[in-house]
Amino acid sequence: MERGGCVYIMTNKLHTVLYTGVTSDITGRVWEHNNKIYPGSFMAKYNCNKLIYYCFYFHIEEAIAAEKLIKGISSGMHR
Repeated sequence: MERGGCVYIMTNKLHTVLYTGVTSDITGRVWEHNNKIYPGSFMAKYNCNKLIYYCFYFHIEEAIAAEKLIKGISSGMHR
């Protein structure tokens, strides 16, 4: 059985930092970010604790492809 996944975007309080990720457990992943389970992570360092977007896909590969697309678009904005 295929396992689905979510692509998600989180930001900080002032909306100055964006983080894009992929997970098969959106609720658990947001909880991990908000509780700083990984203190040295990008999310903990920049206080990204506000979920601003997520999209569920029936196949995790689709979620990974969407994440790459979003990251490609956002990196192009900095050029």
